[in-house]
Amino acid sequence: MDVSKIGHHISRKFNEELEDIRNKVMIMGGLVENQIDEAATALMNSDLELAEKVIQQDSQVNQLEMQIDKECTQIMALRQPAAFDLRLLLSVIKTINDLERAGDEAIKIAEMAIHLNGMDHKHKGEDYYEIQHLVSMVKEMLHGALDAFARMNVDQVVAITGQDQKVDREYSSIIRQLISRMMEDPRNVGRALDVLWMARALERIGDHACNICEHVIYMVRGEDVRHISHEELERKIQG
Repeated sequence: MDVSKIGHHISRKFNEELEDIRNKVMIMGGLVENQIDEAATALMNSDLELAEKVIQQDSQVNQLEMQIDKECTQIMALRQPAAFDLRLLLSVIKTINDLERAGDEAIKIAEMAIHLNGMDHKHKGEDYYEIQHLVSMVKEMLHGALDAFARMNVDQVVAITGQDQKVDREYSSIIRQLISRMMEDPRNVGRALDVLWMARALERIGDHACNICEHVIYMVRGEDVRHISHEELERKIQG
C-alpha cells in the first residue's frame, strides 16, 4: 500500500492536516534515531559532550510528542474521521508514544556514558564490545519500522519483527556471558551490571520498533496483531 489513501477528501485542508501530522512523526522518528546513534557513539568513544547533547534532545522529542498528540486530538474532535483516517490518527498517537520511550532508552545509554566517563577504572567505552552488534540490530529495526510507517507498507513488517527474535537471542547470550564472568571473578560485577543495563535499554528499543510495526498493520489493514506469534503474523501478512 502507498500513501494514496491520503488526499482523497473533499476538504484540501483536511488532507494537509493529515499529511502534516505524518511528516511530524517522521521528524520525531529521525530525532530518536539520531539519539540512539549518538548515545552509542558517545558510549564507545567516551564522548561526554555528545552524551550531554543526546540528553538535551529529550525536550525536543517530548515537545513534538505533545504537539502531534494535540493535533490528532483536535482533528478527531473537529473532523470526526472514520475508517482509514481514524486508524491513521490512532496509530500516530501510539507510534509517537513508542518513539518517545525509545528516546528515553537512548538517554539511559547516554547517562551511562557520562557515568563511565566519571569513573576511575580501566574500562572505557570501547571495551563494551558485547553490545556493539545489538546496537546495529536495533537501529536497523527502528529505521525499518519508520520506513514502513512512511510508506504504509505492511510487507516490510515481517522482516523487521523477525529481527526481534534475533535481538532477544543476542540479549540472552549477553546475560549468560555476564553471569559467567561474574561467577569467575567478583571484580567483574560492576562492569557486568553496566553492560546489562545498556543491553536492556537496547532490547527495549527493539520492542518499541516492533510495536510501531503493529501500529502500521492496524493503520493499513485495521487488524489488531498484538499478542500473536511471529509465525501467525507472517501468515496474516502473506495471506
